[in-house]
Amino acid sequence: MPTTDTLPSHPAPPRWWLIGVSAGESAADGACLAVPIPAVGSVGTPVPLTQAQLPRFVAEQEAQGAVRWVWSDTPHWARLLIDAGIRVARCHDLRLCHAILASSEHVTDPAPLRAAAEWAVGPALPVPEVAPEATLFDLGLAAAQPDSVPHTASAALAEFARQRTASEGNPGLQILLAAESAGALIAAEMSAAGLPWDAIEHDRILAAELGPRPAPGAKPARMIALGEQVRAALGDPQASLDSPPKLVRSLRSAGIGVASTSKWELMEHEHPAIAPLLSYKKLARLLSANGWVWLDEWVRDGRYRPVYVPGGVVTGRWASSGGGALQLPRQLRPALRADPGWRLVSADVAQLEPRVLAATAGDHALAAAARGTDLYSGIVASGAVTTREEAKFAMLGAMYGATTGEAGRLAPRLRRSYQAAMGMLDRAAATGERGGQVSTRLGRTSPLPSPEWRAEQAQASLPGASTADEARARRASREYGRFTRNFVVQGTAAEWALAWLGGLRARLAALPEIGPAELASGASGRTFARRAHLVFFLHDEVIVHAPETLAEDVAAAITAAAADAGQLLFPGAPIDFPLDLRIAERSDAK
Repeated sequence: MPTTDTLPSHPAPPRWWLIGVSAGESAADGACLAVPIPAVGSVGTPVPLTQAQLPRFVAEQEAQGAVRWVWSDTPHWARLLIDAGIRVARCHDLRLCHAILASSEHVTDPAPLRAAAEWAVGPALPVPEVAPEATLFDLGLAAAQPDSVPHTASAALAEFARQRTASEGNPGLQILLAAESAGALIAAEMSAAGLPWDAIEHDRILAAELGPRPAPGAKPARMIALGEQVRAALGDPQASLDSPPKLVRSLRSAGIGVASTSKWELMEHEHPAIAPLLSYKKLARLLSANGWVWLDEWVRDGRYRPVYVPGGVVTGRWASSGGGALQLPRQLRPALRADPGWRLVSADVAQLEPRVLAATAGDHALAAAARGTDLYSGIVASGAVTTREEAKFAMLGAMYGATTGEAGRLAPRLRRSYQAAMGMLDRAAATGERGGQVSTRLGRTSPLPSPEWRAEQAQASLPGASTADEARARRASREYGRFTRNFVVQGTAAEWALAWLGGLRARLAALPEIGPAELASGASGRTFARRAHLVFFLHDEVIVHAPETLAEDVAAAITAAAADAGQLLFPGAPIDFPLDLRIAERSDAK
């Protein structure tokens, strides 16, 4: 399979226009400048505009052919245009691109970018997150929200010049910047259009799970009944089920030796209180995260409009800063309902990260196991393991750095069968254990370990270091190695997903609008009322809201965009990215 050096050359850029606030003005004043930026040479004459004039100006430029808009942050500028019914084809988000370039090890001289600290999204620290598999974990990076006030045009021009210099001659980084910026447009558009949501169905689901809607401040009937069961089983009528420290004390008093109230730890114990307590905790999560208060706050006029944060996780995955779009529980999926005459076209990728691992590592054996079939079944057919469950557990364990239990036992089998893939993961882990950095396929680079991490390593190296110091340093080293091991896979998978999204958005824009005599989706807003549009994205899954007459065309566009993304990142690689496609009025996806 090709290496990063064989990535296709970035196509010649379209015309560039920079949009920024006029000097001496603020975003609230409404005065802005549109500045033409040639491929070479000095910038052209700025065009002064009011924010009321901006949409018409942008529409005129879009009508003249390919153009890319450069601006400080997409949520501000794109929303102005979307609300006016204008959809742009391309942009360059200076804040998101700054975050990539300032930390990329592929930038020869990042010092000018790092000195422009006003363009940084904000400080953040890696925080472990428990993965669905109890023995695995991911290391995320919660991104601070960008400043909502755009920079002046002159400051934006200076930053764009720094970014052009930093990415010059690196097609991988240039593709990544374009994909990240396209993701920002998609996030803004999805928030504006909203996800079609059936509030009545949502209320029905809540009532079925929790009981009738209680009075404000009161608990639902089913939670009250479960709470009584737990307290009776514990022999503690005053047990507080909503305070973890107090609950731990009550559990210990009943002879249940736990250190926390986590689901995984509670499931290790047999006691009459455990089953109702787990049920209570599940309902409590549903109530707090997506209960009636959430429904009142986030669903309006048949639409759920969350706030997405592209690049909100250090690997490049998205996060959300409002509405919890990336944590929607499965039982609420039936509330996703298309408008009359429309359909939800959804798709998710089968085993995205293992397939990305095979392509990135150039592992022909793993690619062969995945080609045209379920990857885990292919691993079984290759003789590496005996069951699909073993294959899934072993592969996830390898990517997330599990060294004990069943995943640890199966790891040697994967190493024998898929030497290139396992070798790439092991090298990435070793780099992290030394405090080094690793990069994704296109050039997103992992952060350096924290100063506290380095202090621990230094303390363990001193002549008088204790056994505890050495053990603590080894543990921290292994943990960071597990982070870098997964970074190269999860980060590259996020890049594939961005390429998929960007390609799909372009293909949807090429589909016809429905005519005035047909049923428009008015709740989606002026920009998307008559055309198929993305309404949901979660790591390896997309949902498009489409006129019923175009649903099959949308399904074909989703499939074609996935194939394009594979060829963009892994040209010529013998790996496929099969999709589970569905066309329905309601979503019942994962």
